[in-house]
Amino acid sequence: MAGELWEGRFEGGPAEALQALNDSFGFDRRMYKEDIAGSRAHVTMLESVGLLTGDERDQILVGLDQVQEEMASGSFEAVPSDEDIHTAVERRVTELIGEVGGKIHTGRSRNDQVALDVRMWTRAEILEGLIPLVLRFQQTLIEHADAVGEAYLPGYTHLQQAQPVALAHHLLAHVWALVRDVDRLVATVDRLDSSPLGAGALAGSSLPVDPVQTATALGFTKPFDNSLDAVSDRDYVAEVLFDLSLLGVHLSRIGEELILWASTEFGFITLDDSFSTGSSMMPQKKNPDIAELARGKAGRLIGNLTGFLATLKGLPLTYNKDMQEDKEPMFDSCRTMGLTLLALDGMVSTLTFNTEVMAAQADSPFAAATDLADFLVTGGMAFRAAHGVVGELVRKALDGEGTLPDLVAAHPDLGADAARLLEPGASFRQRTSKGGGAPAAVLPQLDAAKAQLKADTARLQVRQELLP
Repeated sequence: MAGELWEGRFEGGPAEALQALNDSFGFDRRMYKEDIAGSRAHVTMLESVGLLTGDERDQILVGLDQVQEEMASGSFEAVPSDEDIHTAVERRVTELIGEVGGKIHTGRSRNDQVALDVRMWTRAEILEGLIPLVLRFQQTLIEHADAVGEAYLPGYTHLQQAQPVALAHHLLAHVWALVRDVDRLVATVDRLDSSPLGAGALAGSSLPVDPVQTATALGFTKPFDNSLDAVSDRDYVAEVLFDLSLLGVHLSRIGEELILWASTEFGFITLDDSFSTGSSMMPQKKNPDIAELARGKAGRLIGNLTGFLATLKGLPLTYNKDMQEDKEPMFDSCRTMGLTLLALDGMVSTLTFNTEVMAAQADSPFAAATDLADFLVTGGMAFRAAHGVVGELVRKALDGEGTLPDLVAAHPDLGADAARLLEPGASFRQRTSKGGGAPAAVLPQLDAAKAQLKADTARLQVRQELLP
């Protein structure tokens, strides 16, 4: 097979400019395992329905095995006509086994072939690559939450100190966001769980192909329902790009907190040297570059999503060459997320929490102002009135008319019992409502997070076992 797969219709070869723009082999060759697996299932099906002899099937399978070995070892030699991974595999199989290699494409189009490869690659990348890394990061956060005990720190709204909360409570807040990320990725895999092989270019085939057989062989629950939709559907690509964008946003928020907490002004954490960088000029610097990169990569992930959505929005049914733009943003987002998760997990797993510094900041008597208002409410005062009473005491303390504990102790509706709420460590123990930030409320939440991680790990294993 010397030239393009479609050369019979044309008098000459493609212009260099066309070939340079059109070729995707440079980036889609990473799908060689999926392409070869799809071809194995396809030729096995062709033999079962009588479109290939047993000997022809076996020859093609031997050729496919050889191509996979070459791809895996790096010895595969591309030629200019290899415009994509599909062309390259078929061309090389035909070189190895002769004309019978041309039968590999019987009843198949590159349209359903590429749709299959992208689905299979995406499925494997999510189930074997990304979700395990998210679960690993969850495990790191849970282990920290388990280890820090009753350590506490200021909680923030508007980046202003608000109310003290357990450090474990803060860490688990990020765990629950990651739980939702895993759930979205699993749901995306479930929605892409149909094989497009057999849809042909757009309208199916006049040959007796069996999409159910190939779907089963490739680990899909079912084949496509509509051939037009099968070759044009890239919803799952957009979904993965969204899932990773939102996961990237969550990691960015974690990164921002780590950046703040590692600063001299906060001093809440100390980063391990192996997950920090220095300055080329200032010898004293210890920079949280991983956290900054996690924050920065979110923009890249969002850009991949918005760019791809813009590509999809004007496409008529069915396949259009614009859809070649599905793979590079997908590959880039998956690689970016994998690297970010690995590095951020390493950074968080090796850092040290400076719990004494956290507690000193959280023990400001002003952080217990809401507890004082609640104290008045339990005595029968309306909350809005209680809010006003405590607000006035805070203003007097800030104006230098006395310390807040003294003002509280002297107030006729508050007194010594209320003043004890301002003692170090007292305030954060008050919020015992379900899902609250007190140690008594955090313990069942920690157990729930551990159970969720175990359940998600089991759910992932079930899906991994279904992969071909």
